[in-house]
Amino acid sequence: MTEELKKQILQLGILKDNILFNEPMSEHTTFKVGGPAECYIKIDEIQDLRNILKFAKQKQLPITILGNGSNVLVLDGGIKGIVLNIRFNKIEMMNLDTKIFANIGAGVKISVLGHLLLKNAITGFEELSGIPGTIGGAVKMNAGAHGKELKDIVSTVICMDYNGNIHQFENKQMHFDYRKSMLKDNSYIVLEVHMEFQKGEEKSIKEKMEEYATYRKEKQPIEYPSAGSTFKRGTDFITAKLIDEAGLKGYSIGGAEVSSKHAGFIINKGNATAKDILELIKYVKYKVEEKFNKKIELEIEIMGEK
Repeated sequence: MTEELKKQILQLGILKDNILFNEPMSEHTTFKVGGPAECYIKIDEIQDLRNILKFAKQKQLPITILGNGSNVLVLDGGIKGIVLNIRFNKIEMMNLDTKIFANIGAGVKISVLGHLLLKNAITGFEELSGIPGTIGGAVKMNAGAHGKELKDIVSTVICMDYNGNIHQFENKQMHFDYRKSMLKDNSYIVLEVHMEFQKGEEKSIKEKMEEYATYRKEKQPIEYPSAGSTFKRGTDFITAKLIDEAGLKGYSIGGAEVSSKHAGFIINKGNATAKDILELIKYVKYKVEEKFNKKIELEIEIMGEK
């Protein structure tokens, strides 16, 4: 990115502290790997988002949207153009009979929402409360856990297109499916999500959340950096089981390793590069296909330049 472009970005009216150049993405992803973003901007205001989208279109700069940096692998060459870290953190709730209607900003962390709902004795989110990430990213990929998915509680999604126009999509229009929605093609940016919950009992909600948290701690390698579950489950097979049966648990390339706790996770043992992780992903896919004649698909999104 030229010095002139940097100067022009700094003149867009966005808070200067929210704009970072040549920012290492290892600082902003849960995998703790990834080269620098040419320009990394924290977006707190709708108008800032509009301004930067207009500028990027004029200058033909690519835009990458990022929430909490989970579920992504940023390659070692970094990301060209502008990375937008969406931080809309509004949470509004309204009681109507037995239902609770909530308007949640796309940048709200799932863990934060989970604890707020617990505090207010609101049920319907317990299964999802341990997912690492933000509401916007979770809706985009229809994240799920313990038999529940975002599609089960989302009523409406408010998005912006890359021309700065705002759109409202009802649940059916989102075309939710296993780990995907109509947003997966990156044609819209999530601004806000409307959800429906019910009034519950705080003790029961807390017990469920603790049960799911214990399960996650026992079954998943949360002590190491990762992007969450690396691979999707198959239509007629459990991917982690095949990886395990292929003898790949604990197999490593450089600092990347197939978790010995859960074969569906690739972890960063501390000094992995994105190249290590990518090579390990390719090896796991190759070995599973060779042994079982099954093609496994990535759940995580790969971004950036090699």
